[in-house]
This record gives sequence, C-alpha cells and structure tokens, in this order.
Amino acid sequence: MHRIRPALAQDTPAISAVCMAAFEQAVAPTLSAQGVATFTAVAAPAAFGDRLQGDNHILVAEQDARIVGVVELKEGRHLAMLFVAPACQGQGIGHALLQAVLPHLRAPQMSVSASLNAVPTYQRYGFVLDGEVAESHGLVYQPLTLAAPPRH
Repeated sequence: MHRIRPALAQDTPAISAVCMAAFEQAVAPTLSAQGVATFTAVAAPAAFGDRLQGDNHILVAEQDARIVGVVELKEGRHLAMLFVAPACQGQGIGHALLQAVLPHLRAPQMSVSASLNAVPTYQRYGFVLDGEVAESHGLVYQPLTLAAPPRH
C-alpha cells in the first residue's frame, strides 16, 4: 500500500530519480536532445528544492518507505509534474496523487502540458484537450484541462 504526504527538502534526490526514470523510459526517446536537456534541468533535485520554497505544492507517494511517485501543482492551477516509478505504474498511484492534490487547486480548472504518451492517461482522469500540440524548449506537449471538483 502507498502513503501520500507533502514532499520535504530531503526528498528531492528521490523525487528527481522517480521523474527521470519514468521520463527516460516513456518520453525521452520521442524528444530531441534539447527536450531531454530541458526536462533534466527541470527535474534536477536542486530545481525541485527551489520550487518547494515557492508557490508550488509537491506531494509524494511512498511504498515500503521508498518514494515511488510525485505530483506538483504550480501556483494552485497548473499540474507541473505527475510521475510514478516505472515498476509501480498501473497500481493507481498516479490517480491517488492527482486526487490528493485537487484540494490545493485555487482556480476553476487545472491545466497540464502533457507529454504525448500521457494524453490517454490524463483523459482517463477526466482532462479534456485544450488546444493544439505545441513545443517549448524541445519539449513536445498537449495542453489539457480538468474542471475543479465542486467544493463541499
């Protein structure tokens, strides 16, 4: 079973490792060297550490005292990261992380710039296409949005 909790500064090396493992397996082969370099910089431990100090909400999923997933909500409105360790995918961890971050949403909808291979997963989570496939700094992505759940 997994446990979801807020990320701590000492978690950043493990968070980076989970993101890089999933990225290298599923996304990196489809990108240019520039795209791989851009993602590698954004997913570096120090970059996560900096964002932990800012207006980003980062949660981790732990299994057997090991970080196996991460979700990052930027400025209460944009899903910046959602990654699960390759060996732990298909266990509902990504969906649980998404559900855990929704209460921190401060906008009528959440946006995500999804890698193309992740679009079907986001659509299963309820996201809808919101624009054309685009490219930025070598990263190819599909914009999607998810309406904020009603507040109780």
